[in-house]
Amino acid sequence: MKRPARIVVTLAAILAAGGAGYWVGERGLPRSLAMALHFAAQPAAVAAPATEPIIYYRDPDAPAYTAGPSRNLAGKEFIPVRASEDVSFDTRAKPPVEVPSSQPRRIRFYRNPMGLPDTSPTPKKDSMGMDYLPVYEGEDTDDGTVKLSPGKLQKTGVRSEPVERHTLSAPLHAPGVIQLDERRVSVVALRFEGFIDSIENLTTGEHVHKGQTLMRVSGPNLASAAAEYLIALKAGSDGSVGLLGAKGARRRLENIGVPENIAASIEQTHEIPLSVPWPAPQDGEILERAAVNGMRAAPGDVLFRIADHGIVWIVADVAERDLSLIAVGQKVDVRPRAYPDRAFSGQITLIYPHMNAETRTARVRIELPNPDGLLRPDMYADVEIATGTEAPVLTVADSAVIDSGSRQVVLIDKGDGRFEPRAVKLGRRGDGRVEIREGVAEGDKVVVSANFLIDAESNLKAALNSLDAGEKSQ
Repeated sequence: MKRPARIVVTLAAILAAGGAGYWVGERGLPRSLAMALHFAAQPAAVAAPATEPIIYYRDPDAPAYTAGPSRNLAGKEFIPVRASEDVSFDTRAKPPVEVPSSQPRRIRFYRNPMGLPDTSPTPKKDSMGMDYLPVYEGEDTDDGTVKLSPGKLQKTGVRSEPVERHTLSAPLHAPGVIQLDERRVSVVALRFEGFIDSIENLTTGEHVHKGQTLMRVSGPNLASAAAEYLIALKAGSDGSVGLLGAKGARRRLENIGVPENIAASIEQTHEIPLSVPWPAPQDGEILERAAVNGMRAAPGDVLFRIADHGIVWIVADVAERDLSLIAVGQKVDVRPRAYPDRAFSGQITLIYPHMNAETRTARVRIELPNPDGLLRPDMYADVEIATGTEAPVLTVADSAVIDSGSRQVVLIDKGDGRFEPRAVKLGRRGDGRVEIREGVAEGDKVVVSANFLIDAESNLKAALNSLDAGEKSQ
């Protein structure tokens, strides 16, 4: 065998041994020569004549090679590879070779094989010895699109999806604390100096109903106002005092806070009670009981504090950046830490007008019913505010958007391996999708996988076009 043939056989055996795990041949070749032959290996376009010498044999089912005839484990004979055939160890399917037309295409320029922004009007090699790739007329258009070969599309895993309308669900999470509804808290206090004669069997935490007797109260001012009203009633009945006088005495009883039923009792019995039963002003739980049997109560002293827990508030802290996503009336799900598996539904009733300067949060008040009394003041809760869109909007997958900070771009799949970068304006996000407010239409196909590689190819093309335009202007 002549020395060139021996070199080819040796090189083929070396590359084959890379897949088989051993070296074949008399000696190794320089790494640069082996790499050059490896990168230049392409599938054969035309079958070699049977008269050409065979340089090695390859396995039809696997990347295995021998210098002489052989069979694989399945019993199939190795296929001979002749001198004029390209050396290729890629067992994947290759696209069919295009038959050249009668009119040869004109080469516009040659570009760097490694993707660098470098072109040449004539064939040349880069620093690694790789040939520059020709760019033909029609392959590099100026309409802003990028064209990729079917093989490159398959290797990079490019995948496209249509632009569709979806209802976005983007819940906003915030911590919250349960508080009493300020409008449902009341105190029991006297408007006159009196004494607590007795207190009903009630303690802090017990539930009371509106009108239920809490205690019995007496005092000089109370007795004086009751006597004046009784005298006015009797005088009015015999005509010595007019109706206006009776109303004035009744108003004095009301001014000192005597319950309505006490005045009605005086009218019916015409007697002045020694002590008056004092009722609860509302339904609720006793938060505080300061009254004690026999104590002297000054005007304004808080004797009982009662709160209705039927409706409570959740005060949540929402980050400053999320304030634009919330509004009064939005639905809210509340999960108390004590009952993580149970959700309570409410709605936002107020966004407080002041920010917390230390935490950069705003307080949001949420009102929700508490019929079972499970929600207790000062409980911690996790708040989930629905901030999505109620109507369907144009959306794409999050992965379709290339966001560099200064621009947001999607790649429109125009078919036949052509892609067009298009700037878009984004809206809300949720459920792994993002709203597109401008830039695309419903039904457009956008790239959702490997779009960064296509964007890099687009940027490379823009650089090459600018270089080409600069050369023409010189």
